[in-house]
Amino acid sequence: MDIVARVLQSYGINAADAQVTPFGTGLINHTWKISAGGKSYILQKINDRVFTDPGAIDRNICSIAGYLRQHAPEYLFAAPVPTTDGRTLVNEASLDGGFYRLYPFINGSHSKDVVQDASQAFEAASQFGRFTRLLSGFDAGSLETTLPSFHDLSLRYGQFLDALEKGNVERIEASAELIAFMRLHAGIVSDFRSISVNPAFKKRVTHHDTKISNVLFNENNEAVCVIDLDTVMPGYFISDVGDMMRTYLPTVSEEEKDFSKIQVRDDVYKSIVVGYYAEMEDELSAEEVKYFFYAGKFMIYMQALRFLTDHLNNDVYYGAKYEGHNFVRAGNQAVLLQRLMEKAGSLNMQ
Repeated sequence: MDIVARVLQSYGINAADAQVTPFGTGLINHTWKISAGGKSYILQKINDRVFTDPGAIDRNICSIAGYLRQHAPEYLFAAPVPTTDGRTLVNEASLDGGFYRLYPFINGSHSKDVVQDASQAFEAASQFGRFTRLLSGFDAGSLETTLPSFHDLSLRYGQFLDALEKGNVERIEASAELIAFMRLHAGIVSDFRSISVNPAFKKRVTHHDTKISNVLFNENNEAVCVIDLDTVMPGYFISDVGDMMRTYLPTVSEEEKDFSKIQVRDDVYKSIVVGYYAEMEDELSAEEVKYFFYAGKFMIYMQALRFLTDHLNNDVYYGAKYEGHNFVRAGNQAVLLQRLMEKAGSLNMQ
């Protein structure tokens, strides 16, 4: 019996009577759609090389699910399906099989890989805002950290400086212009350090991975719920808003080599603002509101730093599909940052 069949057996599902097909475009976890007994499910194998404590993820999600059942029962939250003996995480690590969990498949739903228009950005932003707002009474400090220092910009900048001292000398020399750009805008790091000690900035239940593919839409293209909760941890609102800006604003991805195609869509930006504020306006402090535009700078700059750092360190973290891959990605994000900063006046933000 293979590992997937063993896992399904834990849920009382006979693999021989089920249809098991790979599902989605995620790069971290392995995902399958399971159809059995007239029902459909999503089975995921957690990548425990990235998430070294799958139990922490499971405990976080179960705690949130319990809170929402009590305080927002009308909210659609795809909680894990328990096994026949009540577990929500199946551990097959002793057989080199890893960790698995099963979710209900939301019938009639679909996900998107790219934000095509402003209405989609609004729907997604409002869903992520609603998720955080509904959990405003939940003790964010009780959540376990699943990716330590994930959005710690001070740490990322320190890793960048370390790479300048110890990295590939040839790559450092060839990256001089991009390195200078990152140094020039190091004030973004200083702002983050100020935020991290400012009591006006509240640590909330934060998703930390707000790309459009982590929202489910119905047949009317209305967002119905957020998914992929592995990175849910205490965090600042700038993480969720910033990741939306980084991934929604341009029409091209971070893989685009033709930087002339990188533009910031004003209508999408404004839809992120309106959608998120629709849910979070009463939750954000006046000081936090002033940093809404900064959220985009924060996330784009950090991702550019991470790509450039990896390039200087010979691609040990992200890997590379071609020579200079992470250098291209870093340059792409640097241009996106520049395009966003050029819009500061026209978008009427700080």
